[in-house]
Amino acid sequence: MQEFTVVIIGAGPSGLAISACLTQNSISHIILEKEDCCASLWRKNSYDRLNLHLASEFCSLPLIPHPPSGPTYLSKDQFLQYIDKYVEHFNIKPRYCHVVVSAEYDEVCKKWSVETKNTQEDTSEVYISNYLVIATGENSEGYIPNVSGLDKFEGEVVHSKYYKSGSKYESKKVLVVGCGNSGMEIAYDLNNWGANPSIVIRSPFHVFTRELIHQGMRMVNYLPVYVVDTIITFLAKLKYGDLSKYGIYRPKEGPLHLKNITGKSAVIDVGTIEKIKEGAIKVVPSGITRIEKKKVVFENNMEEEFDVIIFATGYKSVANRWLKDYKYALNDKGFPKNPFPRHWKGDHGLYCAGLARRGLFGVKVDAESIAEDINKNLNLHN
Repeated sequence: MQEFTVVIIGAGPSGLAISACLTQNSISHIILEKEDCCASLWRKNSYDRLNLHLASEFCSLPLIPHPPSGPTYLSKDQFLQYIDKYVEHFNIKPRYCHVVVSAEYDEVCKKWSVETKNTQEDTSEVYISNYLVIATGENSEGYIPNVSGLDKFEGEVVHSKYYKSGSKYESKKVLVVGCGNSGMEIAYDLNNWGANPSIVIRSPFHVFTRELIHQGMRMVNYLPVYVVDTIITFLAKLKYGDLSKYGIYRPKEGPLHLKNITGKSAVIDVGTIEKIKEGAIKVVPSGITRIEKKKVVFENNMEEEFDVIIFATGYKSVANRWLKDYKYALNDKGFPKNPFPRHWKGDHGLYCAGLARRGLFGVKVDAESIAEDINKNLNLHN
């Protein structure tokens, strides 16, 4: 049994950012990480062509901004280099290969008890703390919807979490389910590698160049959100024209407003829209009814055979599985129960970071808020 002031679960960007802030305040803490490295989602479960869609000024962690002289948009490898330097600078030493089995609050001792399994040594360890931070991220486990016949599909089924590149799908017919940033970029990548991609688009969404989003995020420092939304949506219409003829519809609400109230991001176009206009990527404006062998039957009664189905249908949080007292901070789906912007703070010293669907910019804000709150509480009781 080991005791720390703070136990952080997860060594992704959120956990590392909180560790750096706590180190600045000389607060004892430990990070427990189930994988054998930090930022494992970025290292192990992201596709090869991934680049950060937001400008680097919105993608730094606390205390170390990206240099203005550096690239505006970072590649995956450049961001990982930044992470490694961040870990080295703050001398962050997560305990890797520590899978959390359970975490619960002791009402008598007023402390958190975290039981882990050390998978390298096959031993159990218990950590006691005054504060517990859930930093396991939004993307813990890929979500695949329950589609009739999917278990008997005779082709390949993969979640976007495990997609690397389209090189293995040359000449194959691939159905991409999900039209967020991952789905749209995967469809583009598949086409570049000579595959024949189709993408299911059922919901309205905004499409922008990354430069337009960059301008919008800067403008909100000076103008109301609804004004910025009006400006950048007008510019996007000038850029892309009427996309409804291709099965793409814009929501009535503005992109930044939607991001604030739902967490849903606009699509940052990497070239997919042009491919759709050319007919190189086919849009299916209908959901899937069922699957029969290799045939996919859609709600509009269209039928087509595919070799591969890639689900870019998002992720689910799995913190509720091991966090016995999750209702102090989370809802039944494993996301913050409190509304933005106080989403990060729960009861009895329980916090959650990086779960507000606000990307790396949100990670930075959460980490700073949590560390500041813990520091203030400690000073009150000293």
